[in-house]
Amino acid sequence: MIGPLLDANLHWAAAKARIDPEFFRRLAVQQDPEYLWVGCSDSRVPANEIVGLDPGELFVHRNVANLTPSQDINFLSVLQYAAEVLRVRHVIVCGHYGCGGVRTALSEDRHGLIDHWLQPVRRLADERRGELNRIIDADARVNRLCECNVVRQVELLAANPFIRDAWSRGQSLTVHGWIYSIQDGLVRDLEVSVSGPPGRRARKTP
Repeated sequence: MIGPLLDANLHWAAAKARIDPEFFRRLAVQQDPEYLWVGCSDSRVPANEIVGLDPGELFVHRNVANLTPSQDINFLSVLQYAAEVLRVRHVIVCGHYGCGGVRTALSEDRHGLIDHWLQPVRRLADERRGELNRIIDADARVNRLCECNVVRQVELLAANPFIRDAWSRGQSLTVHGWIYSIQDGLVRDLEVSVSGPPGRRARKTP
């Protein structure tokens, strides 16, 4: 049944127009977000709602396990547009605890095509195997890898040519690593923000 979705859209649009009659007119003539959000495809992680932003205020790319692969033309197109055309000031990689993609990457089972997509997470798990094996609770182990994955994606973004080119142009652009808890709706800053190339940045790995 998709009819209820169309009805809900009518109510949503009417409510927006009632609160702010100029809202859709402004939205139609301009897209000027300060933020690019790189998040997970999980339906329980709605980017705009989590940070309380309206349409037009957050440029969004989502994929399974919030990856930033340098071979994915979809992601790279979004990143280039955000950096060069929208000139966003912040790129936020936001993972979430209990991520199904991360949990799958820790599994020894085969799941088909998704196994190829999750290879970077599997490699990361192998790198952190000693640390992860010391975590007895399976959910806690997944959650720790979720954090490590966000940190890794921030590192990859900081080395991405589109980000490096923005810095070389003198753009003010910072890459952040966050993680979201579905259980309480709160975002935690992992404190791995990067604002420039090596030598001009302060970061720590949690």
